[in-house]
Amino acid sequence: MNYEDVEILFAEDSIDDAILTIRALTKSGFTNKLHHVKDGAEALDFIYCKGIYSSRNIKQNPKLIIIDLKMPKVTGMQVLEKVKSDPDFKSIPVVILTSSKEDPDIKKCYALGANSYIVKPVDSNNFFNAIKEIGLYWMILSEPTH
Repeated sequence: MNYEDVEILFAEDSIDDAILTIRALTKSGFTNKLHHVKDGAEALDFIYCKGIYSSRNIKQNPKLIIIDLKMPKVTGMQVLEKVKSDPDFKSIPVVILTSSKEDPDIKKCYALGANSYIVKPVDSNNFFNAIKEIGLYWMILSEPTH
């Protein structure tokens, strides 16, 4: 894969949720430049061009980061905090896509700079529509800062 063309970095440890999300994005036409990682540590390696991503050009940032909160190694909240505290990456929109409806999680994510916090709908039709709207808004309608 050419990592220079990645537009969406998607961090999700649940294979079932990842498949559903990728399928929804595909049906909406948004996955031609999506890269899926399975934990927060791999997400940070991708963003900071470390490990297996060391040859990636650090100037080629994804246009959107979608992360789950509850991931192994490094949590989604830790990824969010690192990205939003770094002047080189803080303008990248970060969408939290999680099953956690816990108020402290929601408040903390917004305090750390999350651009959106979406609770995964249980119903597959609602899930598909939520993912489609994420892609539509963040990839097409939202104007990025440069």
